[in-house]
Amino acid sequence: GLYECRARGIFRNKKMKPNVGDVVDIDILSEEEKTGNLIKIYKRKNQLIRPMAANVDQALVIFAVHEPEPNFHLLNRFLITMEQQEIPVIICFNKTDLATTEQMQQLEKDYENSGCQVIFQAAATGEGITQIEELLRGKTTIMAGPSGVGKSSTLNCISKEKQMETGAVSEKIKRGKHTTRHSELYDLAGGFVADTPGFSSLSFINMTKEDIRDNFIEFNEYKDECKYRDCMHVNE
Repeated sequence: GLYECRARGIFRNKKMKPNVGDVVDIDILSEEEKTGNLIKIYKRKNQLIRPMAANVDQALVIFAVHEPEPNFHLLNRFLITMEQQEIPVIICFNKTDLATTEQMQQLEKDYENSGCQVIFQAAATGEGITQIEELLRGKTTIMAGPSGVGKSSTLNCISKEKQMETGAVSEKIKRGKHTTRHSELYDLAGGFVADTPGFSSLSFINMTKEDIRDNFIEFNEYKDECKYRDCMHVNE
């Protein structure tokens, strides 16, 4: 069932904040009102700061092919952040109904060596949704990406019951308007999906410049061939 719980003060004293995906113990205060207290947070196998989530098996990052145009620097930052946490990533390019075959082939080529699976879908028509459902089965998946790319629309295609609010892309700035305002875990397609608010920036937290270099896994097969051991490969 669904219970509304408050975290005990001991968590605030330890500066611990419950995350979406946490495994916890609760004390039930009222079975009628479905309220309780959160009394224990179990050890996390991983934890993400932004988007905030814990115990994630994989990440499904959604970008639009067009409207809004894909921000590849932002996508690369997300991939590096997930690689540091050793979380596999599925890159999903939505709105393929607005793209040519050549554009999709180029996107697939650009990320074929990133260690990520690249898939395409059109939430507006339902194309590619069956493949996403297969990838979600038996996993806890965090769904992330900028606003307006179709995350909530994708969930609406998968979900037969819960309908998430969707929003249009701003005609003026060609960016998405925030519709998802909090992270929530949904029981979907035989797994759990954490929908997260859209983001337009992503900072590297507790990461050195060496970490950034090493988490571009396309360089792994070449890293021993570089003349300088401390090279950052910035130009490449």
